Amino acid sequence: MSNRRQVFGRWGEDAAAEYLTANGYTVLARNVHSAHGEIDIVASKDGLLVFVEVKTRSSHTFAYPEDSVTRRKQAYMLSAAEEYLQAHPESGESWQFDVIAVEGTPGGKTQIEHFENVIG
Repeated sequence: MSNRRQVFGRWGEDAAAEYLTANGYTVLARNVHSAHGEIDIVASKDGLLVFVEVKTRSSHTFAYPEDSVTRRKQAYMLSAAEEYLQAHPESGESWQFDVIAVEGTPGGKTQIEHFENVIG
């Protein structure tokens, strides 16, 4: 991945983390690596553990950010979350997956859309 794309992705993850914090979530971890992939953000709110996939795009000309969370990506997210839960048994039993779509550019207008409990 190019440095420019990494910087842009990090900006989106920062925007998502700020959004979560402003909406009453506690960010517990970021960029959690596992054998099955990476969890962008692990957060909690009201006793619920939330695994967050962040998708960042400069615009939705070709597709909306959330459209890139395919069934295959969801399977990787589930495997990574299971690994996290095994490593952190204190996390509790209530958890869900959310997707945060960030659209915009650093220094410009940013639009954030939060999709809760996306894997049933």
